[in-house]
Amino acid sequence: MYLSQLKAGGVICRQGEDARLVQGSSTTYDLALAAIAAGQSLKDLVAARGLGETVDLNALAASGKLDCPIRHPDAAHMFLTGTGLTHTGSASARDSMHADTAGMSDSMKMFRMGLEGGKPKAGETGVQPEWFYKGTGVNAIAPGEPLVSPSFALDGGEEPEIAGFYVIDTAGNPVRLGFSLANEFSDHVTEKINYLYLAHSKLRPASFGPEMLIGDLPAHVGGTSKILRGGKTVWEKPFLSGENNMSHTIANLEYHHFKYGLFCQPGDLHAHMFGTATLSFADGFKTEEGDVFEVSAPEFGLPLQNPLKIAAAQPLTIKTL
Repeated sequence: MYLSQLKAGGVICRQGEDARLVQGSSTTYDLALAAIAAGQSLKDLVAARGLGETVDLNALAASGKLDCPIRHPDAAHMFLTGTGLTHTGSASARDSMHADTAGMSDSMKMFRMGLEGGKPKAGETGVQPEWFYKGTGVNAIAPGEPLVSPSFALDGGEEPEIAGFYVIDTAGNPVRLGFSLANEFSDHVTEKINYLYLAHSKLRPASFGPEMLIGDLPAHVGGTSKILRGGKTVWEKPFLSGENNMSHTIANLEYHHFKYGLFCQPGDLHAHMFGTATLSFADGFKTEEGDVFEVSAPEFGLPLQNPLKIAAAQPLTIKTL
């Protein structure tokens, strides 16, 4: 089962080829809260509310009417975060940016730690991953809308990933809702200058959706990352995700995010991205304004597309009271 969110209000449930509005539901967030309060799964609550009008999901996506699969009504209570160096092969792209004189980068060391301790036995705690912060819901961009690179950025590049969505219940427990495609847009040139600039490079928008898969993440996800320029594909590469292709379990990545009380505040929404091993930047490709990023995987329904836009320079004024 997949859920999508309409910008104008309304939740769409797709099962197979059949996409219908969920009755009595204006937002996915409210639907999730209702399921938590009732002690039901999202699937059971959707079944209880019933499905109404049939919709053309492809047409809605093409006309820009679909939002991220879920949003918080207050953007300040939606956190965008992620983990890196979590996928088999992800170290090679990063290592080329951060090799030290001893011949092994911090990235490679972190990657090896994940290989050795990222998949602990049940009941045990694994090694913590690289972690990063991308911002609040202000930076959550709907499918089809531009990913805006700030005027001071040195690069604007795609990162095809899978994101998990979580709502914190009234007792402070994270409740996983599902997973979607994500483009964890970053500035790789800034990151390459020095690894300590990673935090700066991640403070960029990210896009999610259009559909959220309800249930467990498949062990193997095989997708495609593309860049289109003038309607033609100018770069394309497969990407892999799912635990079969990762050096960490999802449970281990979740633990090391939600172990912090800061991220367990009732009502908050989290979109947590699980990393990638595929970057056009690692192939020496340079993006341009107007390029369209496309992330797709059969397991996640409709593809995620976003054009690249570069923001105009804006003067910064610091006022004193």
